[in-house]
This record gives sequence, C-alpha cells and structure tokens, in this order.
Amino acid sequence: MDLKLELIVLPVSDIDRAKAFYEKVGFRLDVDHTVNEDFRVVHFTPPGSECSIIFGEAMTSTAPGTTQSLYLVVSDIEEARAELVGRGIEVSEIFHDAGGLFHGHEGGDVTHYGPGQERLAGLHPERASYGSFLTFSDPDGNGWVLQEVSQRLPGR
Repeated sequence: MDLKLELIVLPVSDIDRAKAFYEKVGFRLDVDHTVNEDFRVVHFTPPGSECSIIFGEAMTSTAPGTTQSLYLVVSDIEEARAELVGRGIEVSEIFHDAGGLFHGHEGGDVTHYGPGQERLAGLHPERASYGSFLTFSDPDGNGWVLQEVSQRLPGR
C-alpha cells in the first residue's frame, strides 16, 4: 500500500497576504477558488514537489502561524538561499549542527531536540548530505526549514 503525503493545511490570518508571499517564494499557484464569502481555498505547490500546501477561509481552526518545521529539500543550499534572497524573502544564514541532523523551526528560531545539538554557522564542514540548513517564515510565522540533500539515504 502506498501512502503519499500530498497536502498540508497552513493556518493563515490573511489569505491574500499569504498568497502573495508564496508566489514570491516561487511556489506554483494551482487553485484560488472562492465558493462564497465563507469559503475560499488557495493551493500552492513548491517547485519539484509532489506535496502541496493549502490555506484559505474555513480551512482549519488551528491558529495562524502555528505550523512549524516544514521541510523543503534542496540539492544546493547556497543556490537556494541566493534565489530566495533575490526574490526578497528574509531567510536565515546557512547553518549546520554540531551533534545531529534534525532541527525544528518554532517561532522563527531553530529548536534542538537532542543532547549535543548546537547550531553552528556555515555549511556542514564536509558538506555532508542532510547536514546544512536555513530557515524562513511566512508572514504569519509558519516556519520552514531548507535542508541540503545531495545524496539520499538508502531506501529513499
């Protein structure tokens, strides 16, 4: 049985502001459909992704800005950072971790979940796959992490 993650609902406070932001990031607008004044759906897909985001009116009761640690995988994090900055997106500097590979993104900062984890400036010293990160947030504070993956782990 295949179970494919295809859609993530984002809680936003201003649909048009969120739409403008995700267009600026470079996500593809798939749908902007208004049924009536009480129901509107906006659907975006990141370039190269099979998973999309959706937000709108009457989509979720979750508070705006509470979705965190949404990962976008890139093959070259320096190139991705330059493109986002060129698009006017505020992003963190590139960083790596002293003792682990997983990072959360909560409220605009990176959260470390394990002992020995420490955020260090710059690319991973060996440029290890899964080892370099950057973060950004949408206007509501929903948090994104970009992770450089140049070679997939077995089974992926």
